[in-house]
Amino acid sequence: MIDRGKHNILGIQISAVDYAAAVEKITQAAHARRSFGVSALAVHGVMTGVHDPAHAYRLNHLDLVVPDGQPVRWALNLLYKTGLSDRVYGPNLTLKVCERAAVEELPIYLYGSKDKVLEQFCANLTERYPCLKIAGMQPSMFRQISAEEKCRIVTQIRESGAAIVLVGLGCPRQEVWVYEHLGHLPMPMLAVGAAFDFHAGTLAQAPAHLQATGLEWAYRLLREPRRLWKRYVLLNPQYLSLLTLQALHLRPFPLQTMSPPADELRYG
Repeated sequence: MIDRGKHNILGIQISAVDYAAAVEKITQAAHARRSFGVSALAVHGVMTGVHDPAHAYRLNHLDLVVPDGQPVRWALNLLYKTGLSDRVYGPNLTLKVCERAAVEELPIYLYGSKDKVLEQFCANLTERYPCLKIAGMQPSMFRQISAEEKCRIVTQIRESGAAIVLVGLGCPRQEVWVYEHLGHLPMPMLAVGAAFDFHAGTLAQAPAHLQATGLEWAYRLLREPRRLWKRYVLLNPQYLSLLTLQALHLRPFPLQTMSPPADELRYG
């Protein structure tokens, strides 16, 4: 189990952990009924914080932000000598948390995506982990929600008996959701993005060798060029350029300059 603390990558605090440490932190929070925000960030997720100080504030107030992308893991190893041998990939973390939840009788709740995806994801999870209890699920509304709607969602999740919430709203909406529910839901909330689609079988994952070499982005870009070209063609070079400046101590990325969000966004 590896836990080497949080480290500043372009102003975003990333936790240098492995799967075992991440799962342990999440399950401990679930047993303690403690509000606990988790996100798995690749390059795109880090860059959302770089370009938006209010969102960087949100990310840095989550409890656990794991290195989902290989380039994020490489940055931790390069700048801080963390010695991480693998990333903590959100879809894999999702399965490991569900496996542990099944063993320790921790019911989960699925929030986000569409009804069809949720139904298939739920079916696949229960087939894979027969002892896993899914306390409830709710699709995204694909819009901003009212304060009253947020209260209803919180009440529904709390009354379901869930001990862990998996949130699949896409980056950065899911991180906003988790941040805005800290203190409202006494349980771990995991922003896991495409894990819903991957494990429902509605979206193909990149081959293992592309994932290992940090080229998953190229596979996804080829499959969804219209939706993803800006994310990868523009943000990946920016990430490398800024990381070079940080590594050479030519540009600081101080944490204390970040501003808290002025208002709730209340994505649903």
